[in-house]
Formats: sequence, structure tokens, C-alpha cells
Amino acid sequence: MKRLAIGLIALCCTPSWAETALIHNIQGYSVNNGQLQTFSAVKFTDDKIEQVYIDKPDLALEKGVTMIDGKGKTLLPGLIDAHGHVLGYGQSLQRVDLVATQSELDAISRAQSFVKQTPSQGWLLGRGWNQELWDSKTFPTKTSLDKVFADTPVAFGRVDGHALWVNSKTLQLAGITAATKAPEGGEIILDSQGQPTGVLIDNAMNLVYEVIPGMTAAQLESTLVTAMESLASYGLTSVHDAGVSIDNINAYQALAKANAMPIRINAMLSVEDPQYATYLAKGPFKTADDMFKMDSVKISADGALGSRGASLLADYSDQHGHKGLMLYSNDKLAELILESMTAGFQVNTHAIGDNANKVVLDNYQTAIAKTKSPTLRHRVEHAQILEVSDINRFAELGVIASIQATHATSDKNMAENRLGKARLAGAYAWRKLLNANARIANGSDFPVESPNPYFGLHASVTRQDRDNQPLDGWLSAEKLTRIEALDSFTLSAAYAGHQETIIGSIEVGKKADFILVSDDYFEVEPEDIWRSKVISTWVNGRLVYQNSQFDM
Repeated sequence: MKRLAIGLIALCCTPSWAETALIHNIQGYSVNNGQLQTFSAVKFTDDKIEQVYIDKPDLALEKGVTMIDGKGKTLLPGLIDAHGHVLGYGQSLQRVDLVATQSELDAISRAQSFVKQTPSQGWLLGRGWNQELWDSKTFPTKTSLDKVFADTPVAFGRVDGHALWVNSKTLQLAGITAATKAPEGGEIILDSQGQPTGVLIDNAMNLVYEVIPGMTAAQLESTLVTAMESLASYGLTSVHDAGVSIDNINAYQALAKANAMPIRINAMLSVEDPQYATYLAKGPFKTADDMFKMDSVKISADGALGSRGASLLADYSDQHGHKGLMLYSNDKLAELILESMTAGFQVNTHAIGDNANKVVLDNYQTAIAKTKSPTLRHRVEHAQILEVSDINRFAELGVIASIQATHATSDKNMAENRLGKARLAGAYAWRKLLNANARIANGSDFPVESPNPYFGLHASVTRQDRDNQPLDGWLSAEKLTRIEALDSFTLSAAYAGHQETIIGSIEVGKKADFILVSDDYFEVEPEDIWRSKVISTWVNGRLVYQNSQFDM
């Protein structure tokens, strides 16, 4: 892959085309108001689309225009990930990668290899382990870490970010002992002798985060740029960054001021930031070029299904007596939602379990009525396990379901173990949501999943993993059509971020955000959708990524 933006001065030094350019010899697709539009060329001036050609243009008539030959490749609107974690993704590129490890010992081995190749940074940090992929199906322990990292503090996040695996050194630094009481909405897992095992769930992770050294402003900006450059290589031109701190927002603003943002960022302010209320009072913010905006907040109502932190109405099928965790009392959750809506912010609340979704919808219903804010398009992030009777409430309340398609294909085996078959009726229920006239926006939740949106398009259409299993797709009645899937990553995702008038489709007057892709999304076999490669990515009429494997 070829990166065009390096360092914090990235785009101000990136060559750009002449004032007006025309990309032709393409197979263009865009979903506009639910209908598929095809076209053969696009003319844009500076950052705006000037003309869309249904038929091939007469190039001889185009004077003073820079010509770009698309060489017959597919052009799509820039893809939008409606739920990712940019800083976390950037950090994952710089830390121990534990994704797809096959056992606890395999994860230890991966960490040892990382240490041999990387200068010591004091703490050893990483992310991506998933005990559901291990034969043991059990959480790891501090014991295995202690054997090889006795003197180095270690903190390895689970793939979903809702559990943390640490060693004894880290427990010591965090002051966690057998007598430590877990904070509300968290759990310190104990062994049969009542001692911490080294795994912390949800809010208990904060006990460790508080003692990990923070990043400098320069490190923060550099990590964000590294992440955004990588995301552009996957064809993402915009990301809704789900839950960012004030320091993170300040870094984005500095990058935007320096013209150093490769892609657009729509940031959700985390209610966990100590200065949250101060920023609410300041009101929504966006840059003049629409590269960065912050007009929404992120609240987490419960944990994740894989770590049994998702809040369920009934017991977990594989752990009787346990229903998961709500991260706030209902009074506090209601207070945060109402406070944010009153301040004029869109409220985006993480809810995975059916109980968490019901509680969030109940609170939304009350707060939307009080604030008269249905036009703010409040969202439920994940909307993963729903009681079937709650599905109609999304459209009734004007609430957007922000889904992540690859969660279904990654979770399929684990989810049935956690829920049993009966509750699967409302699990990852995209078709039921659409049939109930709900609006869905798609994403990946990177770095929990790969940020590659073609993985999400494939999962949406097939309900299969990338080994194309199961054969007809998991809960196949919930499949999306190709048009619906593309819409969920383009115009509906833009709508979920109040940006459908400027991005999300190829239309005159909109921003020149588009991608060239190796394969025709509407012609390739369904099982091969995920294999598509992005050739180039354009944001605001500027080339921000070019794949060196393709001669363009």
C-alpha cells in the first residue's frame, strides 16, 4: 500500500488535481433515496461534484479540465463507517496484536515476539484476544503472564474492548487486591480462593486505565493520523468516532486546522470525560470544510456479549444466575440522556443486550418527549439483541439503529451459546428493523473488527463469515440486499450523522468523496464481495490514498 499522507503536515503537502477534474471510463454506482443510480463519469471542481454523466461524455468538449482515466473500474461514493474507534485503532497498529490467537499460550507467544522486535515502552499493551476462539473457552489468568512478564506491567484488552487481562504487576500498580470492591457496572473476576484472576470486566478496567501513562498531544495527533491513513486505504472517507475524550477532540481540531486530516471525522463526545458537561455547554462544533464535527455524545448502557457483560432480560443460557451488567443506574442513565438532548446534542447509546436496548428506548421515549428532539436522530449503537416487540419502537421514536454487520458473522456461534435459540429471533435483526421502517447505519466497531467495509458489505448480503459459512448464511432471513447494504455504508450512514446533504451519494453539489474499486460490487459473486480491493480514495476532491498495486 502507498500512503500519501505522512506526519502531521500530511495533506497540506499532498499534490492535488487542477481546479476542475473529470474522472471517466468508470462503472459508477450510487444509492440515492433507496434507488440505484448508475453513471459513467463525474466532474468535480475543488471539493464539489459539478456534473454526473449518465452516458459517456464527449471528452473533446471538456476544455481546461484534468482528465482521470478510471480504466473501467468501479466508482462508489466514499464509504462511511458509522461506528469505529479511531484512536483505539491507531493504538492497535502500534501495540501487541492478539487478534485470532488460538490459545492463552499463543497470545503469550505473540506478546513475547512483539517485545523482541519493539523497544521497551514501560508498559506492555495490546488488544484482540477472544477466549471464544480458544479450545478452553475460558478467560485467561494473570498466572501465564506472570511467568514471562513478572516485572513489566501488562494490560491486554479483549477484542470487544469490554474485558482486560492483566498480570500481577499491573494489579499491584492499580491497587487491586482480594479486598477491592468492583465499581458499579464492573466486575473483578476472582478465583476459587477469592483472589483476582487478572481479568477485569467493563467499569473495573478503569482501575487500570487510571495508572497507565497518558499520551502527549503530539503522540495523540500522530496516532490519529496513522489510523486515518490506514482507514483511507480501505475506502473509508468518513468515520463516526464513537466516544472520544476532550483531549482527543482537541487533537482533531489541531489536525483540522493544519489541514492534516486524510478523512472526515464525526466525533461523539464521551460522557465519561470529566469535562463532558463543560463541552455540552459550548454546543456542537464543525469545521468550515466539514472535515471534522462534534455534535453528538456517546453513552454506554451495558457491556458486551462475549464477556457476558451485555444486559439481558433473562439469564445467560451458558451462565445461569447471571444477566450481565448495566453500566449506570437507571436514574443516572436517564439524567445523562436528558442532559445531552437538552443541550441540543444527538445521543448515541451503546446497547447490546435486550434489557439494555429496552431501557435505552424507554429513556429515549421519555427524554425525546420532554426535549421535543426527534429531529436530532438519536441512535442506539449496536442494537444487537432486541426483544422482538421493541423493534417497531425504532421507527416510532425516529431512532437510528447503528449496526455492525461483521459482529453477526463473528459472533454467530458464541451468540447462540449465550442466548439460546429462542432469543435469536431478535438478534442482529437487520431485516426486521428495515421491514419496520427503521433506518440503519452500518459500521465495523474497529478495532473490535477489521475496518474493511467490504467485509461488512459481504456479511450484510450473505450473513456468512469469510469462509462463506454457514452455507445459506446465519439467520439468513435477516440478509440485506446489495442496494440496502451499500446504502447502509453510504447515504444512511451520512443521514445518521446529519450529513446526508453533503456526502453519502454521488450527486451534483455534494462533496467529491469517492473511491475506485477493483471489482464491480453489483456483479461479483456474493461470496467474493469481501475480496474487493480499493484502488484510490478521494476526499474533498483530493486524492488521499493510491494503491501501488494498481497502475492508474
